[in-house]
Amino acid sequence: MQDKFINKSELQSEEKQIRLQVYLSHCGVASRRASEKIIQEGRVSVNGQIVRELGTKVSDDDDVLVDGKKIRLEENKRYVLLNKPAGFVCSSSDEKGRACAWDLLKEKYSERLYNVGRLDMYSKGMIIFTNDGEFAAKLSHPSSQIEKEYIVETSQDIPQDFPEKFEKGIRVEGKFYKCLHCEILKPRKIKIILIEGKNREIRNVLDSQNIGTKSLVRVRIGNVKLDDLKPGEFRDLTKFEIQRLISLCENKKL
Repeated sequence: MQDKFINKSELQSEEKQIRLQVYLSHCGVASRRASEKIIQEGRVSVNGQIVRELGTKVSDDDDVLVDGKKIRLEENKRYVLLNKPAGFVCSSSDEKGRACAWDLLKEKYSERLYNVGRLDMYSKGMIIFTNDGEFAAKLSHPSSQIEKEYIVETSQDIPQDFPEKFEKGIRVEGKFYKCLHCEILKPRKIKIILIEGKNREIRNVLDSQNIGTKSLVRVRIGNVKLDDLKPGEFRDLTKFEIQRLISLCENKKL
């Protein structure tokens, strides 16, 4: 089901060297494809030398740095579900000094974790963090078509024809937005399910229809639900939840 996770004991000799992009992936830096780009951009050094060659092989005895920070193989894979409050950006650091979602986790987790997908600063709800690059790549790839469910409260009544419009597709400033399902729950409350969320998609679509967004909460990703997790709280995903998410990604690609 999952790619085998390489641990330190398996990389103690030159015979156990692996390609640099694979090493980065298993360190939780990024997916293999994203790691290739990081290498080609000259952001990785091995034993003090910048490396841009994708065929370079390393072991855990090598000194590998990304953006000047040392990385190493994680002892454990982590899969964490966070209920992100409003006011936090989805990043491990922010050049503008804003609070980051990762800040809510770093006291408990010593591993370097990265968010899978994003929510804008003012949106709330589910974000998954992991140090498993391959898992992150599968979950975030457009072909996985993982459902993401949102509950949105608006500042104006929602027109009765809005759900049908959004399901058929709405073009906003040259970009085409289309949801899988849209349902009015109350005059100013709506449920929206996306399978390929673009940046600020829901807000952009609502704005184009002169509907203001008061609150936007992601309540489900695939088979995983927010349930009673309060803003700022987090928990580890269960083994079943992880396996089911991967299965959903793989089944959509068949």
